[in-house]
Amino acid sequence: MKGIVLAGGTGSRLHPVTRGVSKHLLSIYDKPLIYYPISTLMLAGITEILVICAPEHGAAYRSLLRDGSQWGVSISYAIQDDPNGLAEAFLIGRDFIDGQPCALALGDNIFYGAGLSGQLQVLAALKRGAAVLAYQVNDPKRFGIVELDGDDKPVSLEEKPETPKSNWAIPGLYFYGSDVVQVAEQVTPSARGELEITSVNEAYFQRGELTVTRLQRGTTWLDAGTFDSLLEASQFVQTVEKRQGLKVACLEEVAWRRSLITDDQMRERANEFKNEYRDYLLSLLQSES
Repeated sequence: MKGIVLAGGTGSRLHPVTRGVSKHLLSIYDKPLIYYPISTLMLAGITEILVICAPEHGAAYRSLLRDGSQWGVSISYAIQDDPNGLAEAFLIGRDFIDGQPCALALGDNIFYGAGLSGQLQVLAALKRGAAVLAYQVNDPKRFGIVELDGDDKPVSLEEKPETPKSNWAIPGLYFYGSDVVQVAEQVTPSARGELEITSVNEAYFQRGELTVTRLQRGTTWLDAGTFDSLLEASQFVQTVEKRQGLKVACLEEVAWRRSLITDDQMRERANEFKNEYRDYLLSLLQSES
């Protein structure tokens, strides 16, 4: 399965901060926001990744992420000229997807929890149909919502409903079979002029090919798209890292633990830094020696 990180848009909810920088390059405690969705895809076992960004941000992403080989993955880039909706990612990434199953991760979504990697790897084995996650929220009016029956099968899908039928939100991580480009090509713009991801999911739902996986209790999902949520996400990551002594979304560590890079390559990556990040990476090598 291939993976797309959608990091386009203007970040208007974060103006004036994002007038000069992509919001996905902002800091979530000790790492750029975009590290988090990339780590999610890597934890799922996905090693071919396309980053879609706005034209003015392409050089910054290439400078930060390079070609991904430093983490044992392949990262390529594409441009979204205007924010025309999440489903446009599949049209922009048509050549990258090349008839393969594909996962879409939103660039401002953060996932963390025990057992998460195992859940993601199961979903990344999808060949046909579509699979989405479900996460219980207190304010379902803000999200795309899925209504489930007693067997966790989807009954209905709604986008930011005024009267929600459930409190199960669909987070920004989606898995699709090899026909996702063809499905996205049939999507028409919504009332707000965008190609909605809900329309893609609805198409699979109508075909009886949409499955839903509830995120395990104890898993955290954060949508870092506002000033408050950016701060909350940073505080969450800081708390976890300070309490456990382990980093969240450390791409070097994920790559090393998944045997995408060797001990020597890990040491080489560590020595690119001159701060506590270097010390952390070297400590991992020492603890496993």
